[in-house]
This record gives sequence, structure tokens and C-alpha cells, in this order.
Amino acid sequence: MFHFLVLPKLSKTITANVTTNLSTFLQWDKQVALEYLQHMKRDAEEAKSMVEDEMIKQHGFKWDVFIGFHAVPSMDHVHLHILSSDLCSPALKKKHHYNSFRPDLGFFLHLEDVLKWFDFPSATPFSKGPTFESKAAIPAQKYEPLLKKDLECFKCQETLKTIPQLKAHLQKEWNEEQKAERQRNLRDKRSRTENEGEATQ
Repeated sequence: MFHFLVLPKLSKTITANVTTNLSTFLQWDKQVALEYLQHMKRDAEEAKSMVEDEMIKQHGFKWDVFIGFHAVPSMDHVHLHILSSDLCSPALKKKHHYNSFRPDLGFFLHLEDVLKWFDFPSATPFSKGPTFESKAAIPAQKYEPLLKKDLECFKCQETLKTIPQLKAHLQKEWNEEQKAERQRNLRDKRSRTENEGEATQ
């Protein structure tokens, strides 16, 4: 698994007290937070491009890359995760490790979804629907129970009983993906060769 982090650099403008986690970051200054997130997005896209280059060099093809935040972070400095979708890693040892990165569970907040929160109106005494502030609150009591959910493959929804079983399943899923991609590349190569041969006749 490829895994990198993007962190906003502390400065006179952005200090440690506002970068404790995503919630404090978003509630600090809505407009400035948006600008910083857009900068982080650009940095993350650069990292994603480098990851994809390495995927091709090491494995001959590229696959999905996730970009997002943990709703309840593991360290006190807001950080953006860039990671490959195979989730095959020796560091994945416990249920909460997997569920924290599972892209469809809700604990992993995709950057694009977080950026959409800025389209919600600001809270007023008369607000009835979702607001930017209600989204940005990110209450731990809402998200932490998700880490205790059953181990379920996000690709095929099969439920696994243990982490070793899940890891073996994820590895099998990725191996099959790699095999299918290599076969597709081989077919494409043969097709190009045949077309080039016909063009020279």
C-alpha cells in the first residue's frame, strides 16, 4: 500500500491551536480554511501523481488512490491522507485500522466531500437543514462507533471474521485486479501490433 500525508505548515497565520484536528481547522475561519484546503488538495494531487508513477514502475499499472481525512484523527495536527485503494499493508493490524480507511464506511472523510461542506449555508437562529457548522462539528460520538463495525470488504461486501482473513482477502482482490489489468494490457499490445502490421502492408 502506498500511503502519504499532507500537513499544513504552522505559521503566524495558522497556529497549533487551530490545527488540532479537521473540526478545529474548519471552525477557525471558514474562508481561510477553504483556501488552505485547496492548497492541500493541490499538494495531494501532486503526491497522487507520484504514487501513480510508482505504481506503473513497480507493478505495470495504476489503481485507485484515496484522498481524505480521518473524522477522529490519531495525532494532534490536521493531516490529509493519500493512500492506494488496495489497503494491503503490514501496518494494518487491527479492526479500527481497516475501518478508519474503508472508503465507504463514513469514518474516512473524502476531501471532495469535505470541500462540498463549504456549499452549505452558515448557521443562523432560523436554520433548519444542514449547515456548514453542523458538518464541520464532526462529533467524535457519531464517528467513533464506526471503527467497531464488522470487517467487510469494501469492494465485494464479503464479511470476514478476523484481520488475517481480511488481509488475505484484500491481497487476493488486488492480485486479481493486477492479473486482469496485465491481461488487458497484453490484449491492447497485440491489437496495436496487428494494426501496425496491417498499416505497413
